[in-house]
Amino acid sequence: MPGFFLWMILGKLPEMNLGGKKQFLFLVLMLWSVVALAESFLIDTAYIQKQESMLVTRLYLSSKFTDFSLKDPDSGLRYMPNSGLNLGVGATYRKMTLNLAFPPGFLNPKREKDWPGYLDLQVHIYPVNWIVDLFGQFYNGYKIRDYYSPGQDYSREDMKVRKMGFHAQYVFAGEKISFAAAMQQSEIQKKSAFSPLLGFEAYRVVVKGDSLLLPEDSQFLNNFSRGDFLQFGPNAGLLGTLVFGKGFFLTGALSGNLSLGYGSYERAREKKVWGITPSYFFRGFAGYNSRRFSVNLNYVYKRLALSGNSELNQSANTGNYRFNLVYKIPTGKNFRNRFPKFLR
Repeated sequence: MPGFFLWMILGKLPEMNLGGKKQFLFLVLMLWSVVALAESFLIDTAYIQKQESMLVTRLYLSSKFTDFSLKDPDSGLRYMPNSGLNLGVGATYRKMTLNLAFPPGFLNPKREKDWPGYLDLQVHIYPVNWIVDLFGQFYNGYKIRDYYSPGQDYSREDMKVRKMGFHAQYVFAGEKISFAAAMQQSEIQKKSAFSPLLGFEAYRVVVKGDSLLLPEDSQFLNNFSRGDFLQFGPNAGLLGTLVFGKGFFLTGALSGNLSLGYGSYERAREKKVWGITPSYFFRGFAGYNSRRFSVNLNYVYKRLALSGNSELNQSANTGNYRFNLVYKIPTGKNFRNRFPKFLR
């Protein structure tokens, strides 16, 4: 964790394209040690039921995005990517989860076909007493929808957003509350529980285009062609889950963050700004989870305020809406023996 923090401050990568993706994978491997450390904690079986012999398969619909927003007291601009609604399949076995999704045309009739592609990498690790989220997002091409009039967008195919970072929290009552049960359905929460959260997070965001990013007729005076942002600081919050009936649950987590941030803007000349900004991370889950079957709705939203001129009040926000249909399959002895030991 400290190594990644130093990399974000000292590395100052000028371009986070292929190199950024390699560094994201390096971060995944480095933070895997958190999982190994957490395995020493024991769960309270009166509250959590593990399902280590089950292969959790899922069919899901999701909408995932990273936007770039600017606001002032009188107006606001929101640049949205061409991400669309995804249809996906996935599986979880013990510590490992793999999900694959794509945006089919019949679900996205208004999605631009000849548009720059994007890559959104997210890793969510939920060992006992920890919640760890990793983000490596590489979006190309943005729009301000209905900017001129309904159906008339302000389009910027040249605009790019690169966001990388981590969000880690210690769950004080992690032996009694399972985030994996709500998010991945690989465990079952048997009783209601609550826990405070305390952690740290850090992000690097680059927003850029071939020319000034804001529309010429916008009310914002401080236009720029490239913004480079670094945000880091502590966070604190509350996690709770309500279990009722036989398998029905509601789970929510809300945390706030106060970040020390650095922003660098390129216009006719470069401007650098330090500041303190508040942000928040909300997650909500609702559904039914049993030994063999689960159906649930998930909503995750991270608002990341970026340091800079108070007039711009910009943020890079990540959201994910998901509907899951889950079926759990018992695994045989041969499958369990052949599965890599370091993922068990």
